[in-house]
Amino acid sequence: MYKHILFATDLTEDTEYLLEKVRTMRSFTGAKLSLIHVVEPLPGYSYAYLGIEDIEGQLLTEARQSIEKLGGKLNVGSGDQYIEVGPTKTKILKTAEDIGVDLIICGSHGRHGLSLLLGSTANAILHGAKCDVLTVRLPEEQ
Repeated sequence: MYKHILFATDLTEDTEYLLEKVRTMRSFTGAKLSLIHVVEPLPGYSYAYLGIEDIEGQLLTEARQSIEKLGGKLNVGSGDQYIEVGPTKTKILKTAEDIGVDLIICGSHGRHGLSLLLGSTANAILHGAKCDVLTVRLPEEQ
């Protein structure tokens, strides 16, 4: 049975849909739960166009606030909440290995055409993880 679950979240409105799945898996297994959100770094040239000096800092602050709220909903303490900056797949997989999880839970949108060819974060995690991965299909937008 699973002992440590990592919930990889993009902190969007889809997170609410995933919460029940995460809660159910956690109660079924009795596993410890950790949360991760990755902020993708912005290319250097974007700062000039956006006119905001510390946009990455602002994104990190917002991410910390959002993951703290999520931690409250899932009863996950701040020591088990991770905010990383970098390539999403790499940071999720490294954190999963570093903290010794045996299951990663993430959401996945159905992909078609070019998006399917290029892959997705969930697909990258699935094929790169050294542990089990549960991808939850998110509802299609109407």
